[in-house]
Amino acid sequence: MKIAVIIARFQTPYLHEGHKNLIDTVSKDHARLIILLGVSPIMGSRKNPYDYHTREKMIKREYPDVIVLPVSDHPSDKVWSDNLDGLLKNVFPNGNFTLFGSRDSFIPYYKGHFETVELPAHGDYNATELRKQYADKVFDSNDFRAGILYAYYNQYTKVYPTVDVAMFRNDKTELLLGKKANSPKWRFIGGFADPEDESYEAAAKRELSEECGNVEVGNMTYETSHRVNDWRYRNEADKIITLLFSCDHLAGEPVANDDIVDVAWFKIEELTQMISNDLINDEHVKMLKLIIDKYIKN
Repeated sequence: MKIAVIIARFQTPYLHEGHKNLIDTVSKDHARLIILLGVSPIMGSRKNPYDYHTREKMIKREYPDVIVLPVSDHPSDKVWSDNLDGLLKNVFPNGNFTLFGSRDSFIPYYKGHFETVELPAHGDYNATELRKQYADKVFDSNDFRAGILYAYYNQYTKVYPTVDVAMFRNDKTELLLGKKANSPKWRFIGGFADPEDESYEAAAKRELSEECGNVEVGNMTYETSHRVNDWRYRNEADKIITLLFSCDHLAGEPVANDDIVDVAWFKIEELTQMISNDLINDEHVKMLKLIIDKYIKN
């Protein structure tokens, strides 16, 4: 039995003409057609926003006779290829398979045993650009609103990493703290780590530069980490975990920037009283107590 297999992702809000041309072209010369949909280990992302079942329904609505199966991504091309071959053989043990792909297809990564055929692209369709066209569209329908709920409820709960910095001067007898516009209390300098940061140490240096200007510091030393009871995430499933680093101030005068409106140096021995007087941001009290216990001169 001649069985055609299309291996693709179909990560688009609808089947465009390129998809349809691929399916129609392959179907006409084969008794059966299987579409294998690549499944990412990431649940919901800009590159893979649609899960397997959503894409399966999209295909089956227009091609009800097509067999649609999931094939999971794998870091090893060889293992992925073996899994793919095994899946096909389990479905049709006596099948004669030909694997079809188009632009940016699976073919360079396939290490299996079946014949592969690369078909020319039909039209200039780009899944990434198509997703971008729909990314900021809002539709007034129950289905659209239900889709938003489906997307959020089918994601892993997330931890958002932040970094905070305890910058010392004068042989670790003084510590720099800052204030934000929305709070009168003092806090460590810091913020969210970015995907572009090479490390949390790099994120800490970046935040220090963004919020305190052109200051020169020594190496970042990891101190501790803990979950932050941030008011924005207090009633959310997602949470923040912060990593506290310390460093020595070497040169440059700190100047409040970005979302920091004031900075000041405080003597380590003053900080315990500041905590008692409720002058320290509640989310930073635990970390500040650790710094006091570790670095205060007895």
